[in-house]
Amino acid sequence: MSEVKQILEWTYWKAVVRYGHVGKRNEVSVARYLVMPGDATTIDVMSLIEEMPGTKNRAMASIQKIDHMEYLEGVRAEKEDFFLQSLFDGRKAL
Repeated sequence: MSEVKQILEWTYWKAVVRYGHVGKRNEVSVARYLVMPGDATTIDVMSLIEEMPGTKNRAMASIQKIDHMEYLEGVRAEKEDFFLQSLFDGRKAL
């Protein structure tokens, strides 16, 4: 039987991600708010962002660790972002 590791501590991250044609001045920068396991590093966050739909190579403009309240406020703002609504077209954002 495999042992399932329970995550007891979480870290919260704000990442400004560029979508669209990055480098051709036809891009949109959007703040994304992420929750990761407590031992996650900036590299782990970068790996997650690279897997997000619509992102390209070097899509990260900035990544910073934030507190829980800022994360909650950011998630609320994400739900009101028209670009993200059209990008995911009814699907839940990561």
